[in-house]
Amino acid sequence: MQVEARRADDAGGDVLVVPVAEGGRPPAGADSRVADLIASGEAGTGFGETALVSDNGRRLVVAGLGRRADADSIRTAVGGAANETRRVGGSLAYLVDPALAVSIEEQARAAADGLVLGTYDTRQWRSQRPEDRKPFERLVLVGADEVAVAAGARAARVAEWANRARDLSNAPPNELTPERLAERASELAPGGVTVEALDLAQIQALSMGALAGVGQGSHNEPRLIVMRYEPEGAKGDVTLGLVGKAITFDTGGISLKPSLGMENMKGDMSGGAAVVAAICAVADLQIPLRVLAVVAAAENMPGGHAYRPGDILTAANGKTIEITNTDAEGRLVLADALWHAREQGATHVMDLATLTGAMALALGDFYAGAFANDDAWAEQILEAAEASGDHLWRFPLHPRYRRYVKSTYADIKNSSDLREGSPVLAAEFLKEFAGEGPWAHLDIAGPAFLDRSRGDYLWQPGGTGYGVRLIAELASRLAA
Repeated sequence: MQVEARRADDAGGDVLVVPVAEGGRPPAGADSRVADLIASGEAGTGFGETALVSDNGRRLVVAGLGRRADADSIRTAVGGAANETRRVGGSLAYLVDPALAVSIEEQARAAADGLVLGTYDTRQWRSQRPEDRKPFERLVLVGADEVAVAAGARAARVAEWANRARDLSNAPPNELTPERLAERASELAPGGVTVEALDLAQIQALSMGALAGVGQGSHNEPRLIVMRYEPEGAKGDVTLGLVGKAITFDTGGISLKPSLGMENMKGDMSGGAAVVAAICAVADLQIPLRVLAVVAAAENMPGGHAYRPGDILTAANGKTIEITNTDAEGRLVLADALWHAREQGATHVMDLATLTGAMALALGDFYAGAFANDDAWAEQILEAAEASGDHLWRFPLHPRYRRYVKSTYADIKNSSDLREGSPVLAAEFLKEFAGEGPWAHLDIAGPAFLDRSRGDYLWQPGGTGYGVRLIAELASRLAA
């Protein structure tokens, strides 16, 4: 998407978006009709409210920011305006407001996010896609400087990669098997990114009994997808390790899930989708940082060959795991992937996984939960999350939680029969396989795959691409 700046007296664009905070005034240079529309009640300034005026082929959208008037408000305002004028397409202009608490540069980033993410179309698998939408190919930042334009252009590129992650999350499970996910990773990878896909025999040769065990009930064998980006001039002492859970379909295995809503379990690979798209985004932006991505892909299916409650699996680091619930499979595939990332030289590791329903109960669909063994590393991730729009909240790790997964027969068990602290005990489980050095676990169960509209710029159900913007921001900061 092309991003450019124009003066307030030369806005251009097929659609002009004028943001107005609740109780605030229209930006300087706004059409005089904006204030009149608000005063008459024809336009509202509440969060997500839009009012469209058409005049001689020019569309003006008054977009409410609500009381908070933050970056998410701007994302939602632009996304709402773009959908309001989806039959128009072409170019969309956003009138920057220097009076807002959000900087001009951040307004540019938010506008790009809102336009790219807010116009994502989930209908690509229809035999005849409805012709009710024209693409917006240009974002005009009215009253912005070149620094803001560069920030907006960069945000648009990252958001486009987030949309590719959404394509992966939304793909039907008969189409996106573990093998096909590995192929898509190769197809998406830009120059500078190498991709290796380990098959079942190679997984077993590396003694990855946890990943192999989860995948053994399916006719579609598991894959361990390893992607590397090693640019010239990369920061010498940091290799960012990204680990993604990619259960391309999760029935729960023998511990079978309820049938209601099971179709959405195609989205249980959203952590892996984010990792694949994020390393591609880092390479596309030519960020001078070494990145290693390890994605554990498997189907969790019941069947004659499926792993069972009571089985004991041996992970790649030699630890034994008693299986008490086959629906706690994500932590098993992550165990082997985390260990492999550390063995391959990752100095700072972060895993992303749609891991526990309890995290979604705790934080809903807006925040993900974070756990970390290093305060400085956690703070870097949290700051990148807030700056990117992928919101994150830190939860505690404590060795006392280890007792929840203490096994009578093995080194550790994969779940607890107590309905207490399940996201924390899952993190404590993963910590056993994270190796030495900074590590963080992001439980993205809530915001990564939506059962319904979130009521903002992520208004479509399905994959959101959560984590791609966060990782791109984090990588930029690590490389600085």
